[in-house]
Amino acid sequence: MKNVIVYSTPSCVYCKMAKAYFDEKGIKYSDKDVMVDIEARKEMMEKSGQLGVPVIDIGGKIIVGFDKGTIRELLEL
Repeated sequence: MKNVIVYSTPSCVYCKMAKAYFDEKGIKYSDKDVMVDIEARKEMMEKSGQLGVPVIDIGGKIIVGFDKGTIRELLEL
């Protein structure tokens, strides 16, 4: 299984949708709250060039936003 990291904030609806999707599919992921974790915020910006969330890292491939099709493709679901 590929390593999955979700960069999120507590108030982000799409972040919640992404995490619920991973939970529903039984996909383990690390959740990094960029609202309070400054290092995670820097990491997210370096990877994506974005401040918007969610930013999802699947095995080193970056998805900005909750894109089910790309997530399914990268996880081979």
